[in-house]
Amino acid sequence: MLPGSGSDEVFVRAVFAEPLRAVGLDLVAPGPRPGPAVVRGYRDALDAALAAASGPLLVGGISLGAHVAAEWAVEQRPGAVAGLLLALPAWTGPPNGAPAALAARATAALVRAEGLEAALAPARASAPPWLATELGRAWAGYGDGLAASLECAAATPAPDEARLRGSTVPAGIAGLVDDPVHPLAVARRWRALLPRSALLTTSLATFGADPRAVGRAAVLGWLRARDGDQSRRW
Repeated sequence: MLPGSGSDEVFVRAVFAEPLRAVGLDLVAPGPRPGPAVVRGYRDALDAALAAASGPLLVGGISLGAHVAAEWAVEQRPGAVAGLLLALPAWTGPPNGAPAALAARATAALVRAEGLEAALAPARASAPPWLATELGRAWAGYGDGLAASLECAAATPAPDEARLRGSTVPAGIAGLVDDPVHPLAVARRWRALLPRSALLTTSLATFGADPRAVGRAAVLGWLRARDGDQSRRW
């Protein structure tokens, strides 16, 4: 499972470790490679996991991590990927004016101009306390590579509509009903495009109180997509 933009493996473990353990799977959560090659680092980690695997992989991530995992998965040979866990996709195809891309660019500019503490000030003023705390911890771990990492994320396309339609693996999608940075409309669009998928939703407050809520939604969606239980739509 791959982190989102400016996030890290610590948060990925908080989201996915317990839900995966509940279905008998162990989590592998690579850390980001800070700097302009952050996305390349995620793809390298997926390549290494596939090379070391004795069977098909279940791959995915949060936001940027979901984008990278989905794009990578459609490039693999049939049978290499058993499923996708896609939490909070932020855009489809080019980022253009997507809120998450705009936020990443603005934060990168502030980091370059005024430093980390100045960049954290808006989050502490307006974001839920749990999110501001999480950002402060994760961003500090990027060191001097934070701004370049955010710029790389903001410039990286997500899978386009043709790629998503061409996916053959079951996908569980987790969305938030009230997150302006990761609009639910994007998650719904991915659900409509991915041939074998199920979307489950929760709220920012629930996510903040228990990050595992998003991991559980993605895992349950994957199980339903895998087993063909798509009688209920979200």
